[in-house]
Amino acid sequence: MKTAVIGSGGWGTALSMVLCKNGHEVTLWSHSAAQTEKLRQIRQNPRLEGVTLPEGIEFSSDPACAGGKDLVVLATPSFGVRETAKSIAPYLGAGTVMVSVAKGIEPGTCLRMSEIVAAETGRVTAALSGPTHAEEVSRYLPTGCVAACGDCATAEFVQDAFMNEVFRVYTSPDVTGIELGGALKNIIALSAGIGDGLGFEDNTKALLMTRGLSEIARLGLRYGAARETFAGLSGVGDLIVTCTSMHSRNRRAGILIGQGATAREAMDRVGAVVEGYYATESARQLGERAGIDLPIVAAAYDILYNNADPRTVVSGLMTREKRHELENPGWEN
Repeated sequence: MKTAVIGSGGWGTALSMVLCKNGHEVTLWSHSAAQTEKLRQIRQNPRLEGVTLPEGIEFSSDPACAGGKDLVVLATPSFGVRETAKSIAPYLGAGTVMVSVAKGIEPGTCLRMSEIVAAETGRVTAALSGPTHAEEVSRYLPTGCVAACGDCATAEFVQDAFMNEVFRVYTSPDVTGIELGGALKNIIALSAGIGDGLGFEDNTKALLMTRGLSEIARLGLRYGAARETFAGLSGVGDLIVTCTSMHSRNRRAGILIGQGATAREAMDRVGAVVEGYYATESARQLGERAGIDLPIVAAAYDILYNNADPRTVVSGLMTREKRHELENPGWEN
């Protein structure tokens, strides 16, 4: 199969390695000609330390490289998805299947990434998401994810393209749940990092992750997602790995904020895109549109965008009005 991965960050590079391992022809696109030449010469990505890229991967900075491909993977940061999809759209074949792997929500429109890709390219678009740190995927360590599409044949096409003995892929029709879970867990991971930076320990993180997942599911259900999705790989699975691993840029940025850095300082020091920062604003917009109370999202927004003191914000969360854990406990009065 002829494939192209559009975006040569850590995740795009790792996915190009998976496709190459599976015997597909792979072209890895970078927005920078200099980056393309560097990858071609040294066959290493600085975001994947110690990993050598297979000889079978070709490199390009020309959007026309998407032409004639059976499968094209959009792996740019979320803020670049629309412009990048638009740039490659004229070169796509009529039957090209698009796969969106960015985990984000577009500010203002609140569109999910696959919705943007489909709108800009006019092609059937699947989403691929799950607990998949690029650093581990590139070293062929076992993991699993979900290929989601409203069309079953497309979801299975993507599953077959990526699945191997170390990269297990499930399918799902719930694109909304898969993408919201992947985007919103970054907010919780960033918040978990803030807790780490403040010196909080396991109990606090368990509380945050559990109630954070409840918020994600509550918002997702309002927008038509399936409840079961949030108990799966792209829900609780992705949440666990992102909140607990130092591979997570969101968690690392949060630690710095908890230690006193501003959001901008933390992101600059991490040196890569911190998707949770952007997702917080979009999640707040989604919650307001749906009329849903999202206290953790609101708290994160206050810290990230209003420079609120994290300890004061945590205190406010902990002293909110008491409530039942279940939405409808069913007790008889």
